Amino acid sequence: MATALLIIDVQQALCTGQDECFEIKRVIPNINYLSAKAREAGIPVILIQHEEKGDMLQHGSEGWQLAESLKTSPQDLRVRKTNRDSFYQTHLQAQLQDLGIDCLIICGLQTDYCVNATVRQALKLGYDVVLAADAHSTVDNGNLAAEDIITEHNADLARLTGPVARIDVTQTRDIRI
Repeated sequence: MATALLIIDVQQALCTGQDECFEIKRVIPNINYLSAKAREAGIPVILIQHEEKGDMLQHGSEGWQLAESLKTSPQDLRVRKTNRDSFYQTHLQAQLQDLGIDCLIICGLQTDYCVNATVRQALKLGYDVVLAADAHSTVDNGNLAAEDIITEHNADLARLTGPVARIDVTQTRDIRI
């Protein structure tokens, strides 16, 4: 299987200040571990950045920039998006097809928004998905604590299967790259 690593929305606005995601100082090192292993193995790393006009994630703003502690490489591919689903009206699908990718390792922010939407769409499109269980995060939503949201999504997504694809929810150190 040809694999790619998707790193979703690890941007300054979600990694610092009042909108800082739960345990981000643990999550980013896990993401960096995955990206280092992927680059070492020649697996494409795709950095996805959300943007919204007039928002903390406005293209080019300080909040839109990738988190300072996120390790990147000039060889990493980049995708800009304006929707929770990283495939919606982006060139992600075309990039993956050009690379012959059929398996995605997914990590990033926010669990209950962009990570969830992208994982589900990837499954629908026929990609096998490995969700890094300890390399995605979110914030409290008023009803649930971030930790509970993460736990719930890990459990729910692990139960999903498609007609030709599957989702595995795996701890970062157990993901074989």
